[in-house]
Amino acid sequence: MAALCEKVLQEQDGVLSIIRVIDQLTQTAVGPDAPEHMPPFIAQNLSMVVAIKADQARGRYGVRIRPEAPGGIQLPHVEQAVTLSPGPGGMNLVMPMTFPVSEEGVYWFDVSLTAPTGQPDRLLTRVPLQVQYSPQRSGPAPP
Repeated sequence: MAALCEKVLQEQDGVLSIIRVIDQLTQTAVGPDAPEHMPPFIAQNLSMVVAIKADQARGRYGVRIRPEAPGGIQLPHVEQAVTLSPGPGGMNLVMPMTFPVSEEGVYWFDVSLTAPTGQPDRLLTRVPLQVQYSPQRSGPAPP
């Protein structure tokens, strides 16, 4: 499982509560001089939650989250090391996400498993985030 959300609560027994799953982000600008096109901003206060079940996997891996902008440009990725043991167990990762937003459209977050032995990355899933811009012009236009 992988999802973007606003907040994650982790109880003492390890159970996660994922609060406000987010698949759309609307940036607004209010006022008479609100720009026609969305100005760049930094997306903050988001977390990526990834739950992995090991099954037959064993050993050390990396979980990599690589954002891709709507135009196909790869943004800086984050990676966290994990150790997996075979069986029904697994692990939950909570990774804070901060990334630059410069255009409207769908941002994709590729969730991959990387092995240290030179094997190719294994894409587990892709998580979309739709970014929209909503200018709200009010009052007289500036002279």
